[in-house]
Amino acid sequence: MGVWLLPILLLLLVLGMPISFAMGVTAIIGFILLDKLAFISVIPQTMFAGLNSFPILAMPFFILAGEIMNRTGITERLLRMADVLVGWLRGGLGHVDVLASVIFAGITGSAVADESALGPILIPAMVESGYHKSYAAALVAAAAVIGPIIPPSIIMVIYGALMNVSIAGMFAAGIVPGLLIAAGLMIMNYFISRKRNYPKRDTMPTFREAATSVMGAMTALLMPLIILGGILGGIFTPTESAAIAVLYSLIVGFAVFRTLTVAEVYHALVATFRLCGVILIIVSVGSVLSWLFAIDHVPEQLAKVFTALGGNNKYLIILILNIFLIIVGMFMDITAALIILAPILAPLATEVGMDPLHFGVMMCINLNIGLITPPVGACLFVATSISKLRYEEVIREVWPFILVEVGVLFLLAYIPPLTLYVPHLLGFAR
Repeated sequence: MGVWLLPILLLLLVLGMPISFAMGVTAIIGFILLDKLAFISVIPQTMFAGLNSFPILAMPFFILAGEIMNRTGITERLLRMADVLVGWLRGGLGHVDVLASVIFAGITGSAVADESALGPILIPAMVESGYHKSYAAALVAAAAVIGPIIPPSIIMVIYGALMNVSIAGMFAAGIVPGLLIAAGLMIMNYFISRKRNYPKRDTMPTFREAATSVMGAMTALLMPLIILGGILGGIFTPTESAAIAVLYSLIVGFAVFRTLTVAEVYHALVATFRLCGVILIIVSVGSVLSWLFAIDHVPEQLAKVFTALGGNNKYLIILILNIFLIIVGMFMDITAALIILAPILAPLATEVGMDPLHFGVMMCINLNIGLITPPVGACLFVATSISKLRYEEVIREVWPFILVEVGVLFLLAYIPPLTLYVPHLLGFAR
């Protein structure tokens, strides 16, 4: 019976019910249909248990650190460095956007945060330089997907805490995939820019310019190095590193750049509380729905469905899993999809021989691509809001970048060492 709760959940979402409420109503309907009314009284304890996790504390700290850094004026410094490093290539400002997204990913861990910081600066700059506005908006949206893949990543924190998988291992496994997606986007941007004759920097940067720009951005570059170095080196846990990231961002804002004010910190706290409130209520209600699915043996039921479709062929099952997740990502919020489906699909992936880290990163990347796929891609809506374009104008330009990211996804799915090489070096993968 449990498998049929998924269409009920989807129907409630289509009708416009908020995600957390839709999940909660679906869970209650499930308990009623299973004739387990007594379990409804345990829902509050289950919701609390879903949040009572030390690793998940890393999420609000990483969000707060990113919010504070965005208010220090670091964006302009990072863009100047990126322009010096790659602006001289054909389609230079497009490459600047991708490289800046990679760097921002190591600060915020959020696609929407990266896009909101870079888009208002880069989209007008690209239009002024001769790029089509719809192309600029589409590229900014596509590059923002890198944010939750390169560590630190908010969704990887959620996945690791939910599935009892090493968050440090997830961070390590996200490095190469994030860089591959960035490389793919830059290659596609180069060919499109050459075809449309988009501009590049007139002169090559001098060594002095390059050194000055890198030194100007060094304060920002140190933050991901401190976070990752501390975690991967075993100096502190992901949660401790997130708290240190907040402290570092405050020191940078108040003592180094001297651009941060108490009012800005207040606004950063408010933004963090709002975002965390949304995410954590989804996590708590999702734990109830996951509990219901476990009671009704939904993972086993869904595993039988996938096995019936793919037989004993591991590669065919991986293909089916990815297609299924791509479709889910087109219609469902990434956090909700992760919380609902990870406990169901992870055991199946392990059963066919996938490493838990490999599947976790593959699932996170897959659902991230949903941020730029219609009809409900969050990054598409942010891009249209920033650029003042119609939704369909941005969608027409984003398809080449979606194909690139899907191509990298399947490359990662079928060549595990691309994902597991760094975790293996650091002792996180077998």
